[in-house]
Amino acid sequence: MAEPLAISDATFQKEVLESDKPVLVDFWADWCGPCRMIAPHVHAIAEEYGDVLKVGKVDVDENPAIPGRYGIVGIPTLMLFKNGQVVERITGAMPKDRILAQILPHLDNVNAS
Repeated sequence: MAEPLAISDATFQKEVLESDKPVLVDFWADWCGPCRMIAPHVHAIAEEYGDVLKVGKVDVDENPAIPGRYGIVGIPTLMLFKNGQVVERITGAMPKDRILAQILPHLDNVNAS
């Protein structure tokens, strides 16, 4: 089972900005109820789209530098990075189909359903 990758301030550059695949990053915290609500969706996306998409999670309490750099003021926030650039930003809990509707158009070789 493909699990989202734990990304830290120290690994963000390599794992996200230098990735050869698009990267969906979930900015979350353990105490955040809506973050726990979307966690199964994030895990499912990692499993279903792992061949064309890297999925990672950044705990905002343990890694404050990256959320600060990208202006994360509310969580959960999902950001899709492609070629080191933010191409999509989703804030708040939403159903998996709405998350996919926003990220699939940015992925190569994937048909949005």
